[in-house]
Amino acid sequence: MSIVYRVYENVSIDSEPSIGEFVIIGVPPMGRMAGELPTKIGRNCLLRSHTIIYAGNQFGDRFQTGHGVLIREENSIGDDVSIGSGSIIEHHVRVADNVRIHSGVFIPEYSILEHDCWIGPCVVFTNALYPRSRGVKDSLRGPTIKAYAKIGANATLLPGIVIGEHALVGAGAVVTRDVPANKVVVGNPARIVKDISELGVYGA
Repeated sequence: MSIVYRVYENVSIDSEPSIGEFVIIGVPPMGRMAGELPTKIGRNCLLRSHTIIYAGNQFGDRFQTGHGVLIREENSIGDDVSIGSGSIIEHHVRVADNVRIHSGVFIPEYSILEHDCWIGPCVVFTNALYPRSRGVKDSLRGPTIKAYAKIGANATLLPGIVIGEHALVGAGAVVTRDVPANKVVVGNPARIVKDISELGVYGA
């Protein structure tokens, strides 16, 4: 049985890809012609069934998706990044190396995920402080997740929030302000409850 998937023109995939059924790579975004934006996927990628990748994306090596992942155009995604089933990555997002994004996550445009951060299932990032307000598209700003930070399941992050290095956001938290490095926050609105060192499960 042959594997059915579609790759548009101007898509480069390095050695030994594993591509599932009904995957589409290089979809032209609105206002662009097919093949106008180059798309590059590094070595040893694993794209599971029904993954859709728009044009203009740059992926590193060993990139992998779960089933039914949607990745919009012009993102930069590093090496050893994994995106879980049913997640949506909007356009102009930067994802560094060794990032784990679990299933059902929504990451809007202009978000930044630094290396080795971890995003739990069903986490929602936002980027519009006042949706549908005048000039809202000129002021979109997604959250920034610093290196090694971890976001628990079902957390919601408001626009422009910065989660500091090694910080931990508890499950279900609603983060309305920046979280300092090495702090643990929980609740709605999220508040600092302790330092990450007090948990005794991280570090050497």
